Amino acid sequence: MGEQMIKPPRFFRALAVFGILFAAALPAQAQPAHGIAMHGEPKYSADFTRLDYVNPEAPKGGTLRLAAIGTYDSFNSFVIKGRAAAGIGMIYETLMQRVWDEPFTLYGLIAESIETPEDRSWVAFVLRQEARFSDGSPITVDDVIFSWETIRTLGKPNSRTTYNKVARVEQTGQRTVKFTFRDDVVDRELPLLIGGFLPILSKAYWQDRDFTETTLEPPISSGPYLIDKFEAGRNISYRRDPNYWGANLPVNVGHNNFDVIRYTYFRDNGVALEAFKAGDYDYRFEGSAPRWATQYDFPARDQGEVTLEIVPHGIPSGLRAFAFNTRKPMFENRQVRKALSLAFDFEWINANLLNGGFVRTASLFDNSDMKPNGPPAAAELALLEPWRGQLPAEVFGVPYTPPVTDGSGSDRRPLREASKLLEEAGWTVKNGERVNAAGEPFIFEILLRNSDNEKIALAYQRNLKRLGVDARVRLADSAQYAGRLDDFDFDMILVRWRVSLSPGNEQYKFWSSEAANAPGSRNYTGINSPALDAMIEALVGAKTRDELITAARALDRILMWGNYVVPLYHDAGFRIARWNKVARPAQVPIYGAVLETFWAEE
Repeated sequence: MGEQMIKPPRFFRALAVFGILFAAALPAQAQPAHGIAMHGEPKYSADFTRLDYVNPEAPKGGTLRLAAIGTYDSFNSFVIKGRAAAGIGMIYETLMQRVWDEPFTLYGLIAESIETPEDRSWVAFVLRQEARFSDGSPITVDDVIFSWETIRTLGKPNSRTTYNKVARVEQTGQRTVKFTFRDDVVDRELPLLIGGFLPILSKAYWQDRDFTETTLEPPISSGPYLIDKFEAGRNISYRRDPNYWGANLPVNVGHNNFDVIRYTYFRDNGVALEAFKAGDYDYRFEGSAPRWATQYDFPARDQGEVTLEIVPHGIPSGLRAFAFNTRKPMFENRQVRKALSLAFDFEWINANLLNGGFVRTASLFDNSDMKPNGPPAAAELALLEPWRGQLPAEVFGVPYTPPVTDGSGSDRRPLREASKLLEEAGWTVKNGERVNAAGEPFIFEILLRNSDNEKIALAYQRNLKRLGVDARVRLADSAQYAGRLDDFDFDMILVRWRVSLSPGNEQYKFWSSEAANAPGSRNYTGINSPALDAMIEALVGAKTRDELITAARALDRILMWGNYVVPLYHDAGFRIARWNKVARPAQVPIYGAVLETFWAEE
């Protein structure tokens, strides 16, 4: 006779079913992982051996000579007091390492794993047993807690703000440290900010020293380099630590190839450029398009000893623009703002004032995958449709593109279109002057802080004059400018909003209705749009990269088609010059060339 299946009583069967359903309703338990992405999953699997953008066969050795501007008086970069030495960050390591071919992803460094729940209300790290300071002592949980507590209480304001979002830090295992965030904080970025930006200090070294003071005593290092030689304020050399514990970690393969990295200080950029031409240092990043176009013709370049290149990247351009203050009556009408945007002749300005070194900006997220690339897809429409009646019709069509001129400086076509829009909005021309129905002239002020922008504003002013609009350019000192911005006491300003590949809470400060009425906010345009508020909510709440891109594109359509700004321009890439004794990997990640992966060429 076969075994007879014995059924449990009905009560216990019901209890078992309830248990299964209850377990399914609980949030997924946190699991240790080798990496963490801000949105979605990390690109590299747990068994990866190196990053794609490095040369794993890069030779070790040689010296990299770099330039710094000004001077320095401290090796303590964590406090306000003093001026920290260039490159000092190389002597410190963090729990996890950020990589540059993903928008915002970290992989294990001092920590071998990270653990955080779905709501990211806490994060825990397991430290590597082999992690060491430069004096050979192990990096412990106690060092991590000390680092957090010290920088939270004595560090720079931005660091204090971030680390004060932590309610408590505790040791939960021999090599495990757990950060629990305050109940009133909802910030999915916090686990990454703790893992990737908290420098790990030696408690034994710092606990008996005044952390708030400057110092020129080389501290104990947790990173790949040690301070070697220095002349305070003039130069500093770092030597690769031959005993660095993490040299063979996957995130470090192909990195830190130079035996010595030396910074020499120069008075200003002009002097530094001449020193580069003379061969006094090896690598230079050039931030000035006019200087790049006019001052890099020298013998070593002509003889092929120096390479000049514009290295592409996928970092969002952000938005540099003339911003309308829509709190002012003359800028309330979108048609008026659109008309005035047509008077900006980028093509002529780029050719004649900027040495052709820039491209026109068409999106807050230009140069990235978050820029709209066609009519709204279904996911975007799901966000936008509830607001259709409150938005310009163009939002639901092709992406915004700024007007284009023939570059001659006398293209009348866009000005004719602008004049028509102004007339439709009630601004007509009388005796060469643009006036409203009450006969009041169209006069506004372009407020500037930087004299370098004056030539751009004056070129814009000339074209506005052709429309009968009187734009008056005013240069203010820094204190006056800051005060007027805080009080929104301006008509138009030239400003830049920077964004990253993982935009988030900062968008509230830039565009939200709440920020529009908050003195000192960065909502300079005064945008007060429930539709835009909803897009920001969707952006900040995104849990996958696709959700983030969808929300960013929808936000951008509303912003750009609202004509709240006259978009200006951005660099086409990073301008770098290097003597050919320095080589770089062929593959460039989305953040551009990574200096830590360069090596000395024989």
